[in-house]
Amino acid sequence: MDEATDPYLWLEEIEGEEALDWVRARNAEAEAELAETPEFARLEDDLAAIYDSNEKIPYLTRRGDWYYNFWRDGEHPRGIWRRTTLDEYRSGDPAWDVLLDVDELNRAEGENWVWHGADFLRPEHPRCLVALSRGGSDADVTREFDVETRTFVEGGFERPEAKGHLSWIDADTVYLVTDLGEGSTNRAGYARIARRWRRGVPMAAADVVFEGPEDNAGYGIYPYRDRTPGFERDLLLHFLDSRDTALYLADADGVFQRIDAPDSAGKNVHLEWLLLELREPWEVGGVAYAAGSLLVARLDDYLAGSRDLTVLFAPTDTSALSGVTPTRHHIVLTVLDDVKSVITVLTPGDDGWERRPLAGLPELGTVDVAAVDDETSDQLWAIATDFLTPTTLLLADASPEVAAPEALKAEPAFFDAASHVTEQHFATSDDGTRVPYFLVRPRGQEPTGAHPTLLYGYGGFEISLTPAYAPGVGRGWLERGGTYVVANIRGGGEYGPRWHQAALRENRHRAYEDFAAVARDLIARGITSPERLAVRGGSNGGLLTGNMLTQYPELFGAVVIQVPLLDMQRYSHLLAGASWMAEYGDPDTDDWSFIQTFSPYHLFDPSKDYPPTLLLTSTRDDRVHPGHARKMMAKLRDADKPAWYYENIEGGHGGAADNRQRAHMDALYLEFLWRHLG
Repeated sequence: MDEATDPYLWLEEIEGEEALDWVRARNAEAEAELAETPEFARLEDDLAAIYDSNEKIPYLTRRGDWYYNFWRDGEHPRGIWRRTTLDEYRSGDPAWDVLLDVDELNRAEGENWVWHGADFLRPEHPRCLVALSRGGSDADVTREFDVETRTFVEGGFERPEAKGHLSWIDADTVYLVTDLGEGSTNRAGYARIARRWRRGVPMAAADVVFEGPEDNAGYGIYPYRDRTPGFERDLLLHFLDSRDTALYLADADGVFQRIDAPDSAGKNVHLEWLLLELREPWEVGGVAYAAGSLLVARLDDYLAGSRDLTVLFAPTDTSALSGVTPTRHHIVLTVLDDVKSVITVLTPGDDGWERRPLAGLPELGTVDVAAVDDETSDQLWAIATDFLTPTTLLLADASPEVAAPEALKAEPAFFDAASHVTEQHFATSDDGTRVPYFLVRPRGQEPTGAHPTLLYGYGGFEISLTPAYAPGVGRGWLERGGTYVVANIRGGGEYGPRWHQAALRENRHRAYEDFAAVARDLIARGITSPERLAVRGGSNGGLLTGNMLTQYPELFGAVVIQVPLLDMQRYSHLLAGASWMAEYGDPDTDDWSFIQTFSPYHLFDPSKDYPPTLLLTSTRDDRVHPGHARKMMAKLRDADKPAWYYENIEGGHGGAADNRQRAHMDALYLEFLWRHLG
């Protein structure tokens, strides 16, 4: 099937009148089937109350003496941007200074803005660059904002809607990356030209400082100024595809010079150090380094030709590097050991790098850390969570003299978890690989095979799935007696680059074999049966569940496919799809011979029986084209298969633009699952 023979190609017209009429008709069918009951209304209200709760943790970003937070609740569905002091935050009821109310802004401007963040002119300048998206799409605008007057700056920097950004150089100069017309974007729709834009100069007249190739399919270019005292410099990161990058450092004349390092390596410059996170083996200077290693070198020596590298981390059979967090004087590593977090602080010294555990953190579950301000401080935000324990925010410190972190905020229990326990098990995939998964089940559950079970997965782009408190799943699934499973299949990052690369391109089938192996293990253990087992996944996870539907329909009683890729012959021509060819292959070449083996749109067989299926997507998703879900639904519907479809007219790739939309979407899939499994 190609453009000439695809009868549903017209559904790729995102806002075409005929296509949107079709969407509204499908939405009405799904609403009539799933949403027009008192039970659905109660579930949606319960979820909205959780997502809007004032007892959620307000996460912070520090800039100078202020701590900033963006907050959504029932009164502010699009959110408010606000700030407070740390002493106020420690109190039970902090006083917040509101800087921008996005709902008020929408009413005043007749827009549907969704907050995309703010970039400050450091260290203490009152100006910032606020990014806003229409309806939640990846494309956004940037506008200069004054936090003291709480107003957008008249005649200030303003970037039109595009997949780009602005970043500060100084008070009157920014780096500009945006779409300025024909030839200014790459194949994936991201701006490919960086300019140095001075205040008062027309945007198109700004000086070009970097130009990426037009046929590039990466996530764009990101120039920025490092303002760390004593280490001020300009850098530029160029994404070559969805993973590989080139890092550039500006010389004394402001010309960006490429740092000689493997494209596949993650790269970071901090203080006097160059950090390289290897995704492939690398032999340099007569030394071989393993994929998954973290290397460090003195930047000036490296640029001068030295390849004196120190290994800060080397992977093992069970451990992989999950995160690298520099602070002012330390490097903090997050390691997953069989998908359990271990946090280690590394400190440079006269005799090499000293290492010690970050004391006082929970030993079980997931711990994520982030620098409070890596330019001036060794403080860390630490977020501790697991499936059944409400999330806690701690203020830690990488300095050895600070013994224990301070617990700042903790979420309440949004669902009754006392009746459930969490376990880790391992399934065996078709090729003998040991695949971990987490099982959250009711205590004392008997192996009757009759338990409604939801299996969740992703398996792509080296993204790891770790235990996390999910109130929506807890209230809508666990509290009602459901069993929940998260599978750590290949394609993800749970065991580092080797785990990811094992399921790339022609080996993509391994991710799907792993997921099916977990399903079979659940059935063999007596946890569930095919009639009571459902799968759910979004984006790349939607491709995963689409393949479960078409390749393993006998294993499942229901399938939920969210914001998915499904037509793998067309994916690289739709929105950002070209940037993922390193992951899946190029369907316009001989790669199609293997890509078609995991293209659900082409694997669908109208003569087969398929389990009930729910497809969810968003019109405003400008990352994964909604045409994937639309066309798959059209095929299922025309073949008279049990399928339902709902497309949120807003929402972006996350599927929802505010908490109420999120509650509605989540209630739809949960109600669908209970209808068919419970």
